[in-house]
Order: sequence, then structure tokens, then C-alpha cells
Amino acid sequence: MQNEVSSRSRLFAAARRLFAEHGYEYTSTSSIAREAGTSESQLIKHFGGKAALLDAIFVDGWNALRPGIEAQLMETASAELRLRAIPRLFVEALHGQPELRLLLLLEGRRMRREGARTVLVDGFSGFAAMLKETLGEMQKSGDLRGLVRPESVCAALIGLTENVIRDAALSERSGNPPEFLVADIGCLTDAVVDLVHARPAHYAAG
Repeated sequence: MQNEVSSRSRLFAAARRLFAEHGYEYTSTSSIAREAGTSESQLIKHFGGKAALLDAIFVDGWNALRPGIEAQLMETASAELRLRAIPRLFVEALHGQPELRLLLLLEGRRMRREGARTVLVDGFSGFAAMLKETLGEMQKSGDLRGLVRPESVCAALIGLTENVIRDAALSERSGNPPEFLVADIGCLTDAVVDLVHARPAHYAAG
């Protein structure tokens, strides 16, 4: 049993490293197994295949980030203020996870063919779920404009966040300072929330 757990851990670490270095498409199951010092049959046994292994890496990455983000959000009373904070906290947390950040840039949202079926790998699914939950609270409390769909706001915030992550990763690789800073994602998020927040009538009229 100990060997099985060790084999799974080695495969997981090897795949995370190779996916970040070379990309998903250019990393074979044989190279992952070789890097991990085990066999492809062990990879299939533990993960079912390469796509499921990438999914597991993203799930594990989000599970590592989530407690810290949630702990900081606990002190934020309203759903609106939590929504403003979530993208910034996510970007800040990723600074301590360079491999995960690079994976999100390279493979975070991509449609792929896996045999006869199309697979969507969404590395932002945990982040998206937190945004959707918060937007749902705003909608129920009447803090979201009536014609605004929470799914659209969520997609906009993910797009902003993804672009900030991409800029930071590409700037680091080229040795240049990033064009967008962590503070910028907060300002961009505030701009989106200001547009969709249902203000009192007298405020809107003014």
C-alpha cells in the first residue's frame, strides 16, 4: 500500500512539473512514468489517463489555495465585498504556486480531443464556483441588477484574472516587469462590480 501511495505521488509531481515545463500536448504518459520512476500502467491505475491527471493537478492546486482565500473572506461581511476581494486574493495566492500559475496559463481553459470525445479541462473551476456562489448570494439579496446574469459576470471576472496571470507569467519568463500588478486586478474587479451592482434608485439617478 505504501508503494502504491508513493507511486501515485511521484506520478503526480512528475506530471505537474513536465506539464508546466513542456505543456500538456508535448508531455507523453511514458515521459511522466519515466520521470516518476514507475510504469504507464501505474499512471492508468491511479489516474485513468493523462487528461484525468491534469484535472487532478488543478483540483489539488485549488484545494491548496482555497483555505487561505476563505480565511481572509471570513472577515468580509457582505457578498458584494467578497466578490470584489476574490480575484485579488486568488492572484495573490498564486504567487506562491509558480508551477500551478504556469499551468493555468498554458492549460487552464482548453478544449481537447481525447480519442472520440471532446474534453474540457477547466483549471479555474474551483475559482469559478466561488465567484458563482457569491454572485448567487448577491442575486438573492437584490444586490445584482435584474437583467445581469451571474454567469456573465463570472466569465468577465475570470477573463480579467486570467489575463493578469498570463501577463505576470510571460513577464517573468522574459525578465521584464509585469504590466499588471496585483492592485490592478482589484481595480478592474471593482469596475465590473460597480457596473452590475444594484444601487438604490436615488444613487443611480445621481
